[in-house]
Amino acid sequence: MKINTKEMSYEDVLKLPRLQHKNPLKPQMWLATIVRIVCAPTLWKTKFTYTTERMELVRDQPCLILMNHSSFTDMKLAFGIFYPQKLGIVTSVDGMTGILGKLMRLLGCTPTRKYVTDMQLIKDINYMLKKNKTSVLMYPEAGYSFDGCATTMPKHLGVLLKRLGVPVVTVITQGAFHRDPLYNMLQIRDVKVSAHVKCIATAEEVKEKSADELDALLAEVFSFDNFAWQRDNRISVDVPFRADGLHRVLYKCPRCGAENQMEGKGIHLTCHACKTQWTMDEYGQLSADEGITEYPHIPDWYQWQRECIRTELENGTYLLDTDVEVAVQVNLNAICKIGTGHLTHTTDGFHLVGAGGKLDYHQSPVFSHTLYSDFYWYEIGDVIGIGDNEFSYFCFPKENVSVCKARLATEELYKMKKKRRRE
Repeated sequence: MKINTKEMSYEDVLKLPRLQHKNPLKPQMWLATIVRIVCAPTLWKTKFTYTTERMELVRDQPCLILMNHSSFTDMKLAFGIFYPQKLGIVTSVDGMTGILGKLMRLLGCTPTRKYVTDMQLIKDINYMLKKNKTSVLMYPEAGYSFDGCATTMPKHLGVLLKRLGVPVVTVITQGAFHRDPLYNMLQIRDVKVSAHVKCIATAEEVKEKSADELDALLAEVFSFDNFAWQRDNRISVDVPFRADGLHRVLYKCPRCGAENQMEGKGIHLTCHACKTQWTMDEYGQLSADEGITEYPHIPDWYQWQRECIRTELENGTYLLDTDVEVAVQVNLNAICKIGTGHLTHTTDGFHLVGAGGKLDYHQSPVFSHTLYSDFYWYEIGDVIGIGDNEFSYFCFPKENVSVCKARLATEELYKMKKKRRRE
């Protein structure tokens, strides 16, 4: 999927009209039917099935539907499950750019900026539930999973659930991640996909439970491990490109410690610094061609990288310092490419400069619990996204740096700063 872009000067970008709030529209059934028809081939190819639990308790009631975010297949799966039920859908502003955004509004979508505190979004969700009388689908992780496990979610979602006071339904997929993992450059694999749909709390239970209890329920549901599921259930992904791009997730060598010297190609992951090579088998596990295999399980390797970053932050040695191509989004018309800039990330947060110094943006380390980083973003390149409720800045590193490391560093730095504030 590509996105509407245009080249503009930063001065002209500043003159563009800002995104104006509009109340969410009631979903148009004719358009939802077209979308369901478009989804049909994917649902058929993946032999998609789903199971339900406690859903008889919320029949014909508007619900808040929380779905995990694995791949571009997710929205098609949602229509496979809930059609012909009408859905209001929370969507990122970049996902609603251009003419597609106008159609998505008719479909019931409402835009928000990722990982930015958006009080208006809460009002919009309530509007869809109470005024439009539709269920609301949202992805609480917001970003796609890198390592097949749940992406870090905002704290205290239970407070939002209490405020909305409607039934809460979760959708957790199996196989969707393996069909189209983000690191694999949009190469589709032939994998059967399924989902489990569960009412984790009725409206009455939401009222009775505390916010902490609701948070605990969500934490339990969003505690999956797709690679463990693949291994334990012997789900074969026997394609010759299964390790393509894996270095985007596993950027640091556990053998020699070198960063950004890894390359995932074919069925192998190779460190070009120490020449160690790992083979990825058809069940998603790694084995070193020589010597001990440090981390056969990809999420364990990913967790080790997180621990390394935490040490860097504690020692004051962490630094991201790179030239970038910068794109800015102000409204839903287009993403505006404004040329080169420079991005740094330290324990003081992000600092982006560009447009000859006219663009000078700082973002605090406690601004967000995680980072909008993505691989091969809209087929442009790996991206780091920062910004506020007015501007979104999309930074494409010109050097060999890991946007995955930037996300992990943001998450660990946020936790460290919040802990120090509490103390």
